[in-house]
Amino acid sequence: MSKSIAGFSKLSKSKKIDWIVDTYFSNADDTKRVLKQYWNSDDKLQQLHDEFIENTITNYYLPLGVAPNFLINNTLYTIPMAIEESSVVAAASKAAKFWLERGGFKTKVISTTKIGQVHFIYKGDFDKLVTFFNQVKSKLITESEAITKNMKKRGGGILDIELRNKTADIENYYQLHASFETLDAMGANFINSCLEQFAKTFKKEALSFDLFSDKEKEIDIVMSILSNYVPNCLVRAEVSCNVEDLTEGSDFSGEAFASKFIQAVNIAEVEPYRAVTHNKGIMNGIDAVVLATGNDFRAVEAGVHAYASKDGRYSSLSHAKVENNIFTFWMEIPLALGTVGGLTGLHPLVKLALELLHKPSAKELMQIVAVAGLAQNFAALRSLTTTGIQQGHMKMHLMNILNQFEANEFEKQTLVEHFKNNTVTHSAVTEALKNLRVSSE
Repeated sequence: MSKSIAGFSKLSKSKKIDWIVDTYFSNADDTKRVLKQYWNSDDKLQQLHDEFIENTITNYYLPLGVAPNFLINNTLYTIPMAIEESSVVAAASKAAKFWLERGGFKTKVISTTKIGQVHFIYKGDFDKLVTFFNQVKSKLITESEAITKNMKKRGGGILDIELRNKTADIENYYQLHASFETLDAMGANFINSCLEQFAKTFKKEALSFDLFSDKEKEIDIVMSILSNYVPNCLVRAEVSCNVEDLTEGSDFSGEAFASKFIQAVNIAEVEPYRAVTHNKGIMNGIDAVVLATGNDFRAVEAGVHAYASKDGRYSSLSHAKVENNIFTFWMEIPLALGTVGGLTGLHPLVKLALELLHKPSAKELMQIVAVAGLAQNFAALRSLTTTGIQQGHMKMHLMNILNQFEANEFEKQTLVEHFKNNTVTHSAVTEALKNLRVSSE
């Protein structure tokens, strides 16, 4: 039976494991063995991982793969991807090879503005608040100079601060809505520090503002926090070629492929049930690169999906068209990424991943990540509208099923060959493996 514990965070790692094993597991030795086999043999490296988060008991591994042959703005990349899902890396690689021979991917960063807000309650006259804000705005910026000094030297910093009236949504609710440029840093800590200073200055200055009544001076700061919705931190990625160059072999002409592909995209633009899965496929590529480069995939996911709903209905992030016999497939998405700060300078594999990508700036990384998402989407739609998604996916999943049943190398080789011409399902693999083992006895 589970039980609570006081002071867990103060225990050593071994004592934490002892308590977990004694409380939740029947086989202590096996559980400890599994946990410890994922520890790094280099004590210094393991300590680094232990200190990334709290209450660490072991490391959780994900495969780190690479997808080569990405031609982006005439530069060739091999893209690192950290993901557990079968066929994602293979699909990205296949799409990269397809477009390598058709001019590659074209990208551009549209904007890099990030947002933070001070949320506060003010019970008073709005016109007085506007007058106060206009008077104090410059002071909000100057009193943050200790925080912004280094960022400003590099060309970033606070771009603007607005007062926003949100009382139509919540009684007496207002915002300081601030925009920032954080260059190669994702900038969360920088933005939050600035916002907390804004709040402190704003509240302090209100106490001595002559036009405010005593009640109006009592501005209640609710919270100061950055937003992961970054609709003005946008990147565009696209591919294009002559329609006849889209040929999918004898079964599909370029015209037929383009027509069906565009229909699939159009469906995702109008049908939310399809759009969610469509966009999830895009995020397969995006999240894998974001994770490999030490960025916050949860923030990226939240911001991207909010952007997909910006027009009042959840819709496709990608779009396709044919004009003047040119097929174009593209998307514009918000990506707030960093190549300095956070794990980028700490995690050895993150440093390796960034070096693999030619040590990109944040803007360059935005473009690479967007391309990974577009490539993944192209590969998925290409399969869906031609052979069907399961044919390729289940062949990639075959090895997972065989490993689940602890197949040996002979069994793997035999069944991989067998399923080159047979449909892969869990039951079919189970039956084929059972028959192979019977015949081998």
